[in-house]
Amino acid sequence: MPADKKPESESIRPPGDKTGMPPTSARFQTVERQKLSDQVAQELLRLIAKGELAPGDRLPGERQLAALMKVSRVSVRAALQQLKAQGIVDAVQGGGTRVVANAEEVNAGLVQLVRADASNLHDLAEIRANIEVWAARRAALLATPSQLEEIEAALAAMRDPHRPTRFKAEDDLRFHMAIGKASGSAVYMHLLMVLGDVLERSFAYHRYSLYASEHDDHRFLEQHRRIAEAIKMQDPDAAAERMREHLAAVLSKYSDETANGLTVKLAAQR
Repeated sequence: MPADKKPESESIRPPGDKTGMPPTSARFQTVERQKLSDQVAQELLRLIAKGELAPGDRLPGERQLAALMKVSRVSVRAALQQLKAQGIVDAVQGGGTRVVANAEEVNAGLVQLVRADASNLHDLAEIRANIEVWAARRAALLATPSQLEEIEAALAAMRDPHRPTRFKAEDDLRFHMAIGKASGSAVYMHLLMVLGDVLERSFAYHRYSLYASEHDDHRFLEQHRRIAEAIKMQDPDAAAERMREHLAAVLSKYSDETANGLTVKLAAQR
């Protein structure tokens, strides 16, 4: 073989490569190291997306989060600042951080619609009659022991004979929000938060105008008890049916008001 001719097997190998494979740089790109604060932010986002942290929930303090996630407080603080900038969490007066829905403009528009024509609350009740049946079914399938306790606590508040009547609407809303949280759907919980103030006004109207008597209070309590029992028994069909019956009763009362020629008044006007 002539001295200036290299063996064929050597001539096709790239410099520095003894395997005959193309240079690795042609196939792979450099992987950037992710900052620890970004990982913390992603983990918090994951919990929010799964519904484990719902809109309105208060996050543990920086020190506790750092201990739970085994990172420094500096990383936790940077992660929270990142989520605040994205409008996912905000600061709580007096200290702390909570999950938000960031839907003030939408909520304000809904409030104006209701103020212009309070009968729009009927439309909201019809929407609830569909999506809350779904939520009750999901809650019966997915509720954790702590979420069941939260539903029961809301029911106990409504059952308390010494509870001032001014809390009727608040307790009712708390019960339905607890079921929403137990559904395990972050999308559903954020939807409820979008409804926000309008939902509060809707519950106030139901409890202080449509269902204002002591008999109505007992009727509502029994309906709520049956919903909670079906969820506790992990019976999705029964939970959905009990919720459907409850919201159908609310809608029928709207029909009675219209038939009697009564003006629908917006409760809890601010």
